Amino acid sequence: MRILSLFAILAWQATGQVLSPAEIADPSIRALQQSHLEELHAITAALGKHEFPYHFYFSRKLDLTEREQERSDQRSIQFDKYQGQTVLKITGNYFAAYSAERMSKEERTRQTFRDVMLPILQAAAPALARADVPEAFALEISHHVIRKVLGVETESAENVVLILPKASAQRLVEARDEAGRAAAVQEGTAYLNRTPISFLPFERQDGQAIPVSVVSAKPEPRFPSAPAKLETESKPVSDYRDALARMLKDLDQQAHFVPYAPPSFIAFRGGQYLEIPIATTLAASDAGSQYKLAALAFDRHVAHLVRPVLAYFKDSVDFSGIDFSTSVRMAGANAEGGEAVEFIFPLSALRSYAQFDLTGQQLLDASVVLINGERVGLDLQTAEASVRSPD
Repeated sequence: MRILSLFAILAWQATGQVLSPAEIADPSIRALQQSHLEELHAITAALGKHEFPYHFYFSRKLDLTEREQERSDQRSIQFDKYQGQTVLKITGNYFAAYSAERMSKEERTRQTFRDVMLPILQAAAPALARADVPEAFALEISHHVIRKVLGVETESAENVVLILPKASAQRLVEARDEAGRAAAVQEGTAYLNRTPISFLPFERQDGQAIPVSVVSAKPEPRFPSAPAKLETESKPVSDYRDALARMLKDLDQQAHFVPYAPPSFIAFRGGQYLEIPIATTLAASDAGSQYKLAALAFDRHVAHLVRPVLAYFKDSVDFSGIDFSTSVRMAGANAEGGEAVEFIFPLSALRSYAQFDLTGQQLLDASVVLINGERVGLDLQTAEASVRSPD
């Protein structure tokens, strides 16, 4: 009886991270998931034997605390569509905590690639080597960062995304040296918190790209994670699939949606919020503090999206608000820079603003504003004082 129970546990561990085909709405993707279940289970079986330096969980959601993660759905391996390509998407939370003072964002991203993404690709690429799918692998991994804010250590999550063509992934796992692995990874696209990033630095020698050897600092010892934004089960985005598709098509030129991060529902303070990732570009002459950039992002970009976005959800009453999550960059600046700003608006306040019953400042006062993961109070007049024209 004990032997049978052990086999049952091992079988669950080998299959528990693969999303059931029945849960996939797209018929073509559902068929792929069903026909390649054996290969997907082989991936989880191979990774089940791998020891990650810190706790790693497959997950349907990013940015969870470890306690939340232990109670959450860990089926994340699935086929999906990304920019017209069929990809194998693997999402997970890695509970390493990096020091922002000791490690740059490139070093943190590189360490998570080495600790988590590389082992996943080493398991996934061989398992699907003979299959005609996927066209690329899409990995989404969250890790944690420790920063000091007003002398107090706080911990927040960063999300790393790597989109790597299948052929490049095969070259990566077959490479015999660091140069070969680095060259293969450079054929993909990486993002940190929705901002493009190159986490394997290169120098030029005789016209060739040679990887620079960098030794990263080790993650900090673990301590209990700070409360994460996700607190309850999220609402299915499929409930609003048609409305979101129309919004993405109609408003893209105005909103500058992030192509690799579609809108999704998140749980926040016991309610469901529609998170809409966008990109904001300001003029080089607007450079200033993070508060100034956030204020300008609201006045010049986000505020102008409220009414057109609400038009697609005018009769909705079953979610609590909208999170406009933007990456604010300066025109002509390095794509890796910028500030991550979130405007988390209650639906009631948005509707009052849309009906001209609230000013922009009153809307912000009724909402939550996060800059690089930290909550701030944002006074538009003060933050923008340096760019306002004299009366």
